[in-house]
Amino acid sequence: MPKIAGLEHWEVRFDAAGKLAGGDSEAVIAEPAAAGMTDLLVFSHGWNNDTDVARGLYERFFTLVAEILDDRGVDLEKVGTLGVLWPSMRWPDEDPGTGRGGAASAVGQVSDAELVDALRDTFPGAAQRKALDELARLLKERPEDPKALAAFQAHMRTLAEADPPSPGGEDDGENALLDDDAEAVFDRMAAAAPTPRSGGAAGFGGFTRLWNGAKEALRQLTYWQMKARAGVVGQTGLGPLLGRLHEAAPDLRIHLLGHSFGGRVVAFCLAGLPDSAVRDTPIASLSLIQAAFSHFSFADELPHDRKRSGALAGMQQRVGGPILVTHTLRDSAVGTAYPMASLAGRQDAAGADDLLYRWGALGHDGAQAVPADAAPLRAVGSAYALGPGRFLNLDANKIIANGGPPAGAHSDIFHPELAWAVLIAGGLVQP
Repeated sequence: MPKIAGLEHWEVRFDAAGKLAGGDSEAVIAEPAAAGMTDLLVFSHGWNNDTDVARGLYERFFTLVAEILDDRGVDLEKVGTLGVLWPSMRWPDEDPGTGRGGAASAVGQVSDAELVDALRDTFPGAAQRKALDELARLLKERPEDPKALAAFQAHMRTLAEADPPSPGGEDDGENALLDDDAEAVFDRMAAAAPTPRSGGAAGFGGFTRLWNGAKEALRQLTYWQMKARAGVVGQTGLGPLLGRLHEAAPDLRIHLLGHSFGGRVVAFCLAGLPDSAVRDTPIASLSLIQAAFSHFSFADELPHDRKRSGALAGMQQRVGGPILVTHTLRDSAVGTAYPMASLAGRQDAAGADDLLYRWGALGHDGAQAVPADAAPLRAVGSAYALGPGRFLNLDANKIIANGGPPAGAHSDIFHPELAWAVLIAGGLVQP
C-alpha cells in the first residue's frame, strides 16, 4: 500500500459478520515488526461512509498526524497506520464531510428510489433485496391504506434480520421502529425528521405525513443496523486480528481511533481481544472521536437501571493508556439523530432532557457514569492530565464546530488540535 504523508499504511476489510474480506491482513501482521516499528495507529470510519470516503478520511487525518510527528522530530518509519474498512453505507442526500469542507451537510433533494437503491450494497441478501424492491415500490406509490404502512414496516423488519445480533444491546433503539404500531411509529418519525430532509412536508397531514415518516423510519433503521454491525465487526473481526498482530509483534504499541460508529468498532474490539493480548495490554491508547454509541457503555451500573451495566463495562481496563472522548453540542448527528429512534418509540412520562440523557451518545457529552476527567480540546503543544485506563472527556465545542444540517459538526474532525491530543495520549509526542 502507498504511504500517507510518509507513514506506512495498510488497510483491512471486513464483511458484515466481521469476517476478513480483503486488504492487507497478512502484511499488517508481518511487516510492522520486520520494519522495526514501535507504534501502529488503527483508525475505523463510521456510518455514512463508503470506501472512497473512508480512505479520504484516513488520508486527511493521518496527514495531520504525520505533520505533527515530523515537526516534533519523530522518525516516521517507526509509526505505521491501519485503516479499517467495513460495510457501512452512505445516504445519497447527505455529504459525509470528508471533502475540503470537512463537515457533513445535506446535498439537496434525492428521490425515494435513489435513497432505497443506496441500501442495496449494504443489504446484499436475496430476501433483503426483495424487501428493498417492495420498500421502493411503496414509497413511490404511497397508497392511502394502513395495510400498506404495516407492510412497509414488515419489509423493514426483513432488513433488520440481515445481520448478526448486536453485541451488548445497550439501547436496542431499533426495536421501537419494528415492534410498535406502524402508523404511530411513522407519525412520530415525521414529527422528529429534520425539515431539510423533508422539505417541510412532514408538516402535512394524513398519509402524506405518514409516508414521509415511513421514509425517515427506514433511514433511522439503517442507522441502528450500522451501529449493530459496527459492534460485530469490532468484536468478531478487528479484536481477533489485533490479537494475531500482538502475537507476531509483542512490543508493538497499538493505538485505536474511531469516528462515529467507528468508535464502536474499536471499542468493541477490546471485547474481542484474545486472553494473551488482554494480559499484555498492547492497546496503548483509545480515542473515541464523536463516537455514536451509548455514553453509558463503560458504566458498571446504568443510572436508570442499577441492575444492568453498560455493554463494555470494565473493558477500559484492557487499555494500557488513556481513553480520549471528544464531544460537542454542535454535533447534531449524535445529539439529535442518534437518540431519535429511541425517543420516537419511548414517549413515557420522563422529560425530554431525561430521555436525551438516557439515550445519549459519547460524542454528545462524553463518557458518563464512569470516573472521568474533563478538559477543553487545546492547541498543539498543550499538556493534558492523562492516566492509564482513565477517561478524559474533551470538550470540543470551540473546534469541532462547523457543519450544516442534518449532521452538524459530526465530521468536522480534521484539526491539528485533535491529532495532537491523539498523539499525546499515545505517548508519541510530549508537550
